Amino acid sequence: MKKTFLLSLLIFALTSCDVLNQIGGAIQLSQCEYKYNSITDMQLAGINMGNGSSISLSNFASISSILTGGNLQTIPFSMTLNMNVTNPNQAAAFLNALEYAVEINEMEFTTGKMDVPIRVEPGQTAVLPLSIGVDLRNLMNRYSRDRVAKEMSGFLGLSPDPTKVTVKLWPKLMVGNTPIRVPAPIPVVFNFGGDK
Repeated sequence: MKKTFLLSLLIFALTSCDVLNQIGGAIQLSQCEYKYNSITDMQLAGINMGNGSSISLSNFASISSILTGGNLQTIPFSMTLNMNVTNPNQAAAFLNALEYAVEINEMEFTTGKMDVPIRVEPGQTAVLPLSIGVDLRNLMNRYSRDRVAKEMSGFLGLSPDPTKVTVKLWPKLMVGNTPIRVPAPIPVVFNFGGDK
C-alpha cells in the first residue's frame, strides 16, 4: 500500500514538474517579440505566386478574374506566413503546439493549428511558419464577393488599399496526454500596402 502511494506521489510530482516547466516555457513565449518575416509558397487556384512580390501581367489578369468569383466552385488559397519570434528573456521559450486565427482588415480569414514543437533560446530569434489554407469561395459566401475581392486585392498588392493583418496565437500545454489551449491569445499585427 505504501509503495503504491509513494509511486503515485512520484508520478504526480514528475507530471506536475513537467506541467510547471511547460507553463514557464509558454509564459516566456508570451513575452517574446513577434514580427512579420515573409510570405512563401503562395498559391491561388493553381497559380503559383511564390512570395507574391512580383505578380506578372498575365497572372494579374487571371488573379483579378478569380477574385471576382468567376465560375469556380472552389477558390483555394494557400501560403506559409513566416513570423520572427525573438526571445528577450533569460530562459528558453517553448511550447508543444499552438492554434491560430488570421484576420485581414477585421475579416475572419482562417484558423489552423501547428503541432510541431517550438523552442526559442534566450536572446535568439526563430522563424515560426504558419501554413495557411482557405477556400475564398466560402469566404465570399460568408461575407460577400466584393468584400473578399477587395481585401485580397489589397493583401496581394493588386490595389493600393492598406491591409491590416492580425494573427492570434494560442499556445497549447500538454497535461498528461491532453493538449490544453491557453485562454488568452498572443496578438501579432502588421500592415501591407497603403501608407503603412
